[in-house]
Amino acid sequence: QVQLVESGGGLVQPGGSLRLSCAASGSFLSINTMGWYRQAPGKQREWVAAISSSGNSNYVDSVKGRFTISRDNAKNTVYLQMNSLKPEDTAVYYCNARVEVMIKGPEYQYWGQGTQVTVSS
Repeated sequence: QVQLVESGGGLVQPGGSLRLSCAASGSFLSINTMGWYRQAPGKQREWVAAISSSGNSNYVDSVKGRFTISRDNAKNTVYLQMNSLKPEDTAVYYCNARVEVMIKGPEYQYWGQGTQVTVSS
């Protein structure tokens, strides 16, 4: 089984910063794309950022220039540095990873349980 465990969420004032972490553990051969999604109350889950195994990254327009995704392949961990936070960033943030678990096998998607980010004055 593959587990993704997020950490780093919390309560922050507008303009503040948070750094989310997501560590993968279990049995897998490799991790391909890793990313972050978020879901606000009453809304659909929204893609936020993604990063490939080679380090190429992209973001949803609303967070460009404020959020930075990165990864440490040796630690099987992806990060999301969130700066200049706005109230509309409030959501549960979910880690996502596309993982190969067997030789010549298909790619599977795994999800973390989510971490709450609240931006409020």
